[in-house]
Amino acid sequence: MRAKVTVRGRGLVLHWADRRFYLDTILLIASLGLLLLGFVMVASASLHLGEKIAEDSFYFPKHQLAHIAVGLLAGCFVASVKLESWQKSSLTLFLFGLVLLVLVLIPGVGKVVNGSSRWINLFGLRVQVSEVFKLIAVIYMASYIYRHLRTVRDSVQGMIRPLALLSVGAVLLLMEPDFGATAVIMATALGMLFLGGARLWQFGVLLGVMSFAGVGLIYSAEYRLKRVLSFTNPWEHPLDTGFQLTQALIAFGRGEWTGVGLGSSVQKLFYLPEAHTDFLFSIIGEELGLAGTATVIFLFMMIVWRAFVIGQLAERAENRFGAFIAYGIGIWFGLQSFINMGVNMGMLPTKGLTLPLMSYGGGSMMVMCAALGLLFRVRSEAIETYAAAPRVRAKWAHV
Repeated sequence: MRAKVTVRGRGLVLHWADRRFYLDTILLIASLGLLLLGFVMVASASLHLGEKIAEDSFYFPKHQLAHIAVGLLAGCFVASVKLESWQKSSLTLFLFGLVLLVLVLIPGVGKVVNGSSRWINLFGLRVQVSEVFKLIAVIYMASYIYRHLRTVRDSVQGMIRPLALLSVGAVLLLMEPDFGATAVIMATALGMLFLGGARLWQFGVLLGVMSFAGVGLIYSAEYRLKRVLSFTNPWEHPLDTGFQLTQALIAFGRGEWTGVGLGSSVQKLFYLPEAHTDFLFSIIGEELGLAGTATVIFLFMMIVWRAFVIGQLAERAENRFGAFIAYGIGIWFGLQSFINMGVNMGMLPTKGLTLPLMSYGGGSMMVMCAALGLLFRVRSEAIETYAAAPRVRAKWAHV
């Protein structure tokens, strides 16, 4: 039987043999929009760099296209696996993540870039281990909350136990060092526990402890403290600690309302470091102006919104594991994109976090697409549950 696509409610339905997969149209459009815009902007920001490094202007665009292809395959694979399988293998995945975090610290195994050992080669692809661990952490936390929901809601231990295990991974991440990824993972875990029904006072205490620990970590390392101090006044040392931020702010200032035009950025010409990776949002601001940056923000808002809608849908379908997966992915995407944009605009201290689905990088692209594939899977299984129940069959058409 040939595959076919039909439209139902606000989504698309893929039919293959006797199977059906329910796609979220809004989520699909927002995701593809970010992938397409990100590819165009990576190409614009890296043509000169490819010519210098590899004597090939299209060196980075060609690699990014390959990254997107691998990411889409990863997303399709993850979407094809039942949620039950992810739930049963959550602890195994968590242990695998810890193993990766240990391996990346071994000299000769982990790849050192700019003084940080964050990358490892897997199947010929250089992967940032912290990105993989973020997705694993979401799956593990969703499984834990699903299995211990009553304990999470009634006992302090229900919140401390999973955070204690995640702290092991956090320590390994800080040894790389990767403070940004640690903050995202722990904040996402706290958000998932809160949505799981943790008591407000317990959540507040843990949030205070985590905030105090974060401040302590900043003061414990001189380079982190310098980043924070330079962030407060980057113009004090514009050619030293504040160089990257001042160049990013100049890019936004040049962009104004509609930008200087696609491909016409000056800051990308060896003024702004990492213009095609962590600071891609600044180039968007320069070339496409406020209109371009507002479009990017809007698309990320759509993804976060749909993630929470899908989580609510899964809860109504009594698939709590899927619901917490959706909530975790929504928090993760929203938090990481907010931090990246905040860093680019001088609202937050500099952190090495990519802009999801847009920044150059194979590992990040693969993991982010896999996370979206998991989100599509949650919605499909929730809709399947609704469709199988005659009494509620008509109620899911609007979601």
